Amino acid sequence: MLKFMHIPAPKTNAMLVCDYVITEQGTNKKSLIGIFENISAARFPCTHGALSVYIKLTDANGTYRFRLEMVDLQTDTVIGKGEIPREVTIQNPLSTHELVFNLKTLRFAHAGDYEFRIYANDRVFGQKTFKVSAMTRPETPPLGTP
Repeated sequence: MLKFMHIPAPKTNAMLVCDYVITEQGTNKKSLIGIFENISAARFPCTHGALSVYIKLTDANGTYRFRLEMVDLQTDTVIGKGEIPREVTIQNPLSTHELVFNLKTLRFAHAGDYEFRIYANDRVFGQKTFKVSAMTRPETPPLGTP
């Protein structure tokens, strides 16, 4: 851990939540499918099957371990996380880099605000709030109403 102490924290250019990310072979271009910022559930607790988080960063210079956590802001509890399995070395702080995290079976105990936090070497360098809300049922008009 000591070797990471003097490495600058990257800057987040973008953090997007989507259904999934497709990475094109050969070009390594990313396609983000179904971008969203909140979900609704009929009842709680609820489980969201899968989602992806795309992060674009810059101002990195050194060797990093990247980790993403999803935090319940009401209880300050981590409810999901992902990690890049290997160290990433970045030698040009002017270049941009992309990270993709695929999270499965996220369990939400209640409606409310949650937050994605991206870490480089155990330091937060970006956050994105994510709202989970209760579905509202449309009012049914009384019988005989046009």
